[in-house]
Amino acid sequence: MLTHEQKVERIVKQLKERKSTKPVSLRKKSVSHQVPKPQDKKYSDEKIDISDMNEIISIDADKKICIAEPGVTFIDLVRATLKHNLAPMTVPEHKQITIGGAVAGCSIESMSYKYGGFHDSCLEFEIITAKGEIINCSPENNNLHFQMMHGTFGTLGIISKLKFKLIPTKPFVKMTYEKYDNLEDYKTAIFNHFKNKDVDFMDGIIHSPEEYVLSIGNFTDNAPYTSDYTWTKVYFVSTKNRKEDYFKTEDYFFRYDHGITSTTPKTFLGRLLFRKFITSTNVLKTAKAFHKVIPQGEIPVIIDLFIPFSKMTEFMEWYKKEINFFPLWCVPYRKTHDYEWVDSSFLKDTKDELFLDIAIYDMKRKDGKNYYRLMEEELMNIRGLKTLISNNFFSEEEFWKIWNKENYDKIKKIADPDNIFRNLYEKTCRASMGL
Repeated sequence: MLTHEQKVERIVKQLKERKSTKPVSLRKKSVSHQVPKPQDKKYSDEKIDISDMNEIISIDADKKICIAEPGVTFIDLVRATLKHNLAPMTVPEHKQITIGGAVAGCSIESMSYKYGGFHDSCLEFEIITAKGEIINCSPENNNLHFQMMHGTFGTLGIISKLKFKLIPTKPFVKMTYEKYDNLEDYKTAIFNHFKNKDVDFMDGIIHSPEEYVLSIGNFTDNAPYTSDYTWTKVYFVSTKNRKEDYFKTEDYFFRYDHGITSTTPKTFLGRLLFRKFITSTNVLKTAKAFHKVIPQGEIPVIIDLFIPFSKMTEFMEWYKKEINFFPLWCVPYRKTHDYEWVDSSFLKDTKDELFLDIAIYDMKRKDGKNYYRLMEEELMNIRGLKTLISNNFFSEEEFWKIWNKENYDKIKKIADPDNIFRNLYEKTCRASMGL
C-alpha cells in the first residue's frame, strides 16, 4: 500500500511523462455524481489515474480537523468521524459522493443554511498542476487558487489532499416537519431559522404550490425509535404525512441516497423486491456502463438552481407558469462571502446572503422544449446561479459574464497552461455534450 507521498509522486510522474497535449480526464474509483451525459468527451480521453487517492490521513478530535485524500467518500468519512462524535460541517446527500468531488462540484445539504457548501469548511488544499508541480494553498497562502477550486470541476489542477473542519454530533437526529400552504409563510419560517441559527439542519420539500414542508432537524442523545428509508418507505413522501421522525445520525445524513424527490421503483411491490439494490450510485454506474446506447432525450431533467432569497417569489411565479413541475427539493444556502469565482458585476445588485437551492429531479422532457435553457435565461434575469453538473447551454459570452474569467485565467496560467484539463466553459458546456 502506497503512502500519500508515493501516490502523489506516481500522479506527478504520469503528468510529466505525457507526450501528448490532448485533453485528459481523471480515472477515479468512484462514479461521478453528475447528470449522465452520454456524449461526454471524457469517455474517450486519456486518463490520469487517481483511483487510489481514497484514504483518511488523520482525524484530530481535539482540534476538530480532518485531513484526507480526494477520493474518500462521505459514507466512509462519516463513519470514521462519528467514532469521535464528529462529522463534516456539510454532508452531501449521497453516500458515494467524494470529498474532492464535493469541492469541485459545489456540494451542499441541510447544514448549508449555516455553513455554506462543503468547500466553505475547507482550510487547505494540496494541488497537483498539469505540469506535475505541487502547490499548497489556503486562505493565508495562495488564496486565489484556494478559492477558485470551488466549482471548477478539476480544470485548475488535481486536488490531492484536503484539510477541513468538523463539528460535534450526537447519536440521533430528531426531525420536525413544519407545514405551510403558501410560499410567503414558508419563506418567513426559513428566514427566521436562518437569522436565529436555532436548528442544526434545515431543508424542505415543496410538494405543490399549496403544500410546503420545512424539515427541521436537531441532534439528540436519545430517540424513542428510528426510521429506515432504504427499502419500501420513501423519505420525501414521509415529510408530507408525518409531524416528526427520528434517525440514527448516519442514516439522517444519507436519507436521500435512494432518491431525493424521485424513487425507483415507483410501486410498493417494486420497492419491496428491488429497491435495496437501487441506490444513486448504482444508477449512475449503470448509466456510465451503457452511455453509448442511452438516448440523450430519455434522460430526465435534473438541475440545482440557486435563487436569491429576495427573488424567490418572482422566480416561483415564473416557474409555475413556464414549467410547473413538482415536487422540488429546497435547501437554504448561506453565501459565506463574495465568492471569487463569481464575476463581481453579476451579483453587484444582489445583496442577499441567503439563497435557496431549488432542485429538480426526474422531470420528463415534453413538447420539445429545452427546459435547461429556459431556466438559464430566467436565472440570468434574476441573477441566480446554477451548478454545472447538469446540461449547460450558455453561450461563451453569457458564461463569462457569470463566472469570473479574470480570476479563472490567472489561476489557469499557473495550474494548466496547456489546457489539458480543458477550461471550465469547454468542459461543462461543450465537451460534456460531445462538442
